[in-house]
Amino acid sequence: MGEVTTFLGLSFQIWLVIVMVIGLFYMLTRTRVPAEVTFLGAVTFLLATGVITEHDLMEAFGSEAILVTGTFYIILAGLLTTGVLYWLSKYLLGEPSTFKKAIIHVMAPSAILSAMLGCLEVTHLFTDMVKIWARKLAIAPSKLLMPLSYAATLGGMCTLLGHSSNLVVAGLYIEQTGRALNLFAPLIPGLVCTIVGIVLITFLRDKIPPRESPEVSFEETSDYTVELLVPTDNEAVMKTVDEAGLRNVRGGSLIEIVRFDKEVISPVPSDEYIFGGDRLIYSGQINEIIELKNSHGLVAADHHVYNINEIDSNRKMRTAYVNFGSELIGSRMCENDFEKRSDMVLVAVARQGRRVDEQPRQVVLQAGDTLLLECPSKRDTNLESTFKRALTFFDSQFVPQLGIRTIISASILILMFMLSSFQVVPLITSTMIAAGAMLVFGCCRMDSVTKYIDWNFLLTLGAMMVFSTAITKTGLVTVISNPILELCAQNPYIIMIVMCLLASVVSELFSNVSAAAVFFPIIYHQAISLGCDPMPFTIALMTSVTISYATPVGSVTHMQIYGPGGFKFTDFLHLGTWMHFVLLAVNLTTIILIYPLK
Repeated sequence: MGEVTTFLGLSFQIWLVIVMVIGLFYMLTRTRVPAEVTFLGAVTFLLATGVITEHDLMEAFGSEAILVTGTFYIILAGLLTTGVLYWLSKYLLGEPSTFKKAIIHVMAPSAILSAMLGCLEVTHLFTDMVKIWARKLAIAPSKLLMPLSYAATLGGMCTLLGHSSNLVVAGLYIEQTGRALNLFAPLIPGLVCTIVGIVLITFLRDKIPPRESPEVSFEETSDYTVELLVPTDNEAVMKTVDEAGLRNVRGGSLIEIVRFDKEVISPVPSDEYIFGGDRLIYSGQINEIIELKNSHGLVAADHHVYNINEIDSNRKMRTAYVNFGSELIGSRMCENDFEKRSDMVLVAVARQGRRVDEQPRQVVLQAGDTLLLECPSKRDTNLESTFKRALTFFDSQFVPQLGIRTIISASILILMFMLSSFQVVPLITSTMIAAGAMLVFGCCRMDSVTKYIDWNFLLTLGAMMVFSTAITKTGLVTVISNPILELCAQNPYIIMIVMCLLASVVSELFSNVSAAAVFFPIIYHQAISLGCDPMPFTIALMTSVTISYATPVGSVTHMQIYGPGGFKFTDFLHLGTWMHFVLLAVNLTTIILIYPLK
């Protein structure tokens, strides 16, 4: 069928894959459709058009990359619940006295732990601590958050568990060769890059832009909340807030009503009635809101109801950051139902370290925006898991109890690494054993593990494995590989350098997981065509796609610190471009020196 149905020398199925890839990139970069929905649609398209079969789909979603990632979430749940990660964040970093020492204190431990626990988890773990350091040292948090993200990315290069893209490449390698990679397969080039990267950042630390922390705008909520009292003879009494025109007002919005009997109503529904003696709490533009005293016959209350440290016991102020790919991007709170679904109230918005001087619920939200939210304290433990797709909270009050299970879960983690590193059992087996041990010894419970699992990310990983299968199965690999082989004169060194350079650039623009899945079948086919051992090419690709430092979308760790650091998109270019090309050269040179290509 492929020979009969051709266009410009390419089969119909190859054109379907090309159209799918172009459409996928368009949807990811030009629309607000969630990434997981886009990937699911692309997989459905490939399945419906016959490019892949149900068997291909089951193999992709049952691959080692998916199983190891999913199982490792259980292990992380045990480490979090028993306080192992809490202990590490509290005692491992130390107390640096200068900015230069702080960079070393941040980067060395985070790089080591990222190799063991994954770069994203370590970045999330240390973010709050790093912000506390910055305040003590009187420097901008961005000056330490960027080194934290870069170090986590560097350390993650050293093991298969450090980056999800490493697991994707390892899983595809198993499918092609039937041989499993060692947990520490990328250790040598990863370690060399980590050392060079830490030294480079230490000497180029002045290139890290100082950005104001968004929390500076949120230190006192009394700076931008106004409390007004409703007199008993006011004409608004016994009207709803909408009827009285007191809900969404010029310059702000009504976030809370405090009754004369201390009852607190928040969020305030549109049909809530007003009574004499009610205290109306507004957020937004102070000068404009204060005019309500004249226009609606309100009077100034004698004090603000709360500030950041003193609030109603039934409500808490929490800081959250709008994630990349969040459903909130491009929308206004007044136009969606997020507050109603979450029982949270938006009080203020900060962007790149400065509070946005607009009515908060009228602000068009962007990725990285910092939101000050009034939340119900009774749901504090569930906010992160329920809304983690849209927001990331960095002020969790969870403090685990350290005890015997802390030692047990740490021992389980060490045992897992020993079993895998000494090749006693494959990586998937060691992670399954460790996850089972966490459950058996009570380090975590299965009913609570699900809130730690990122189902959207697992779907994305599975979709990437499907795309890799489609590229190989349709012959698109050959179509792409042959011209490159001819252009590079069949020289394996030039081909490795060119392919890894292209893959690293693609990872900067999209993600390292996408780059790994798309480029692996191409570079593997080229290695086999040249009669070379595919192992060095595999390791080169695995480490190269993680060298993403010039844009915030290149790595999940950069996206994690983007909001807390008050960064601009272009801030990563200054130091990141140097990091990208220097480390890519170091990485490829190391691999060429230590691995024979034939």
